[in-house]
Amino acid sequence: MANMMDYLDWRGDLTLDQSPFNEVDNLLIAQLAYLNLDGLVPSPEQGGEVTAREACERYFALHDEQAIARQGFLVRMTAPVLRKLAETRRFAGTRLAHYVNEVDPEREMQFSAVHARLDDGTVYVAFRGTDSTLIGWKENFNMSFAAPVPSQLEAVRYLERTAGGGNGPPLRLGGHSKGGNLAVFAAVRCREPIRSRILEVYNNDGPGFDREFLASPAYREMLGRIRKFVPQTSVVGMLLEHDEEYTVIRSSQRGLLQHDALSWEVLGPRFVYVGQVTRESRLLDEMLRSWLDRMDRAQRERFAEALFGLFEAGGIETVDDLSRDKWKHLRGLVRLLNQSPEVKRVLARALKLLFLEGRRVFRDHRAQGKPFSKVSD
Repeated sequence: MANMMDYLDWRGDLTLDQSPFNEVDNLLIAQLAYLNLDGLVPSPEQGGEVTAREACERYFALHDEQAIARQGFLVRMTAPVLRKLAETRRFAGTRLAHYVNEVDPEREMQFSAVHARLDDGTVYVAFRGTDSTLIGWKENFNMSFAAPVPSQLEAVRYLERTAGGGNGPPLRLGGHSKGGNLAVFAAVRCREPIRSRILEVYNNDGPGFDREFLASPAYREMLGRIRKFVPQTSVVGMLLEHDEEYTVIRSSQRGLLQHDALSWEVLGPRFVYVGQVTRESRLLDEMLRSWLDRMDRAQRERFAEALFGLFEAGGIETVDDLSRDKWKHLRGLVRLLNQSPEVKRVLARALKLLFLEGRRVFRDHRAQGKPFSKVSD
């Protein structure tokens, strides 16, 4: 089935005047935030802009196909998006600016964002989702016991620093995975003059928030402008709490691999919708919620510290490290685990609880049917 790359073949020759900005355009721009654009797109301090075509030429002058093939999955997936997008009449003249990329182990923060000024006079502010760094993955875990996390606060600071005041162009904010969460957080927490310029906020399979955030007046006011998309078997996008309705997208992948935005099916200027998330998505969501509910904040924090402390001690800094020489890394982690009784105890207790909650949820669902979570057709 067709995806957003096919969309560029179908509609890339149409300007935004001929065919207005749509949800698939959103996902394409959001994907660009995954690329390392250091030295290619000006930072807020440098000022200035480059076109998507210029950024593409510079990117592929620095990174040949062999170098890209050695990168992590996200880069291998996104580099072709940049190349194809930059060849289209629709996006070649899109002007990129205000690129930032920060990974701060001290603050346990992974953050990156970029502005895309489109030919229709609007600006799409794209926030990067979780990259391959374990710092980024740990920050995701931290969302279960700490609110707000550093990248959320940084998203607000970034938007207020780069978007100007109340007289700038109309804004769209968006991102994939954690980037969608950051887009919503920044839209809700930014100053009112900026907030009033926001047309839409796109959360593409990103996690939710705590109840306090969802109950805030600023979130309630922004709610009608938030558009959330999740694949059929969403896991990341169902985490934490949600009040906004979401649209469920058909994916060509299975299970957890549906988080890959390139698997989301497209027909014309929109995604292919299905009526509801799958039973597997609902079961996983209930299992994870139940597991977290059974642990207080201190227990969740100890689990995250134990797990990622183990990775750090094993010299693992990225998800890709786990896939390279994985048996060597696994043997090293087992050795470290046996040398750390307290870490072993914390991890064993949490994982046993996860197993028990999973078994209970599956048993309950076998005994009686339960309705799916709120969706929009």
